[in-house]
Amino acid sequence: METRTSARTIGTLCVFCGSSDGKAPAYLEGAAALALAMAKRDIDLVYGGGGRGLMGKVAATLKKANGTVTGIIPTRLYDMVKHIEHVEDELIVVADMHARKATMYERSDAFVALPGGIGTLEEVMEALTWLQLGYHCKPIGLLNTEGFYDSLIDLLHHMVDQGFLRKILFDALVVSADPDDLLEKLCSVDLDLPLKIEHP
Repeated sequence: METRTSARTIGTLCVFCGSSDGKAPAYLEGAAALALAMAKRDIDLVYGGGGRGLMGKVAATLKKANGTVTGIIPTRLYDMVKHIEHVEDELIVVADMHARKATMYERSDAFVALPGGIGTLEEVMEALTWLQLGYHCKPIGLLNTEGFYDSLIDLLHHMVDQGFLRKILFDALVVSADPDDLLEKLCSVDLDLPLKIEHP
């Protein structure tokens, strides 16, 4: 799909990422770099709450750069991490994971996944699914630090090749290893196209 270029204002960015640091120092560096790139553009953060791992790094770095941080966390997880230092301007405690994701999606203008585990993968794939089904029309990106998402991109390519994923949706996913470039592309991608679901 060739997307049309238009100016898109992103005021709040939902960031999905790991609650661990990961093994490569580049993961923490990439999280901090994304936060600084957000601060330059006056983009506030919506994320899963708490102060651990890449999640904590993005939040703390943005907060230090005078950005606004909103955390959304289920009661069960909040009870597990409430003793850890965190920096949210607003921390919203919700009933469960379903309410967490719905609130995150509602409060965000765009979505970005950093390296993470199965929770991160599930969140960004659900955001992409919701785009496919028309529940939102917001850009979605992967910060592909150190090629972390190369295997996922290969799998999505395979899904397209095998007829299980429409190329228009695959092409709507923004991928970059550079935070500034990623945000620039998210601001310029035009998703005001109908992603019509066609059944064979």
